[in-house]
Amino acid sequence: MHCQTAEGTRNAVLAGADSLEHGMHLDPALLDRMAAQGTAFVPTLSVFGAKEDAMRAREPGARRDLWLAGWDTMLDNVRAAHEAGVAVLAGTDSFPCGTVASEMEWLVRAGLPADAALGAASWTARAWLGLPGLVDGAPADVVAYATDPTLDPGALNHPSRIVLRGRVVR
Repeated sequence: MHCQTAEGTRNAVLAGADSLEHGMHLDPALLDRMAAQGTAFVPTLSVFGAKEDAMRAREPGARRDLWLAGWDTMLDNVRAAHEAGVAVLAGTDSFPCGTVASEMEWLVRAGLPADAALGAASWTARAWLGLPGLVDGAPADVVAYATDPTLDPGALNHPSRIVLRGRVVR
């Protein structure tokens, strides 16, 4: 469910939505329920973070003020969701679309450990979608980096090797 209001996020969680995209104005009291029912949180922080300065520069008004009120709680809610056991996943689906690399950097800024942020874009996301991990016989596209992205999230912007469907494409 794509939600950006308190009522929308509450209704989505109470209805048992599989995932909550964006989740602006998410009530932290819903996090334990999300964890228990397996509702993933896909905050798309990079997309919203890129808009923050422009929104703050706008003249005060209902739309601007509502957006900022939601944004101002997003990082804390993402960290709290992770701490509550909610699957936090990387998403880039709002215009202008972000990148998985920038989303991971924002997840780390929100307080997720780097390995959890990297998982949000890879193994955790695959598991949540019901796809196999790195096991014999499973499809295995590979992206390799010169440095460990859990130590340097910026490394995601500079892959040294990409293998897609068994073919080296970079």
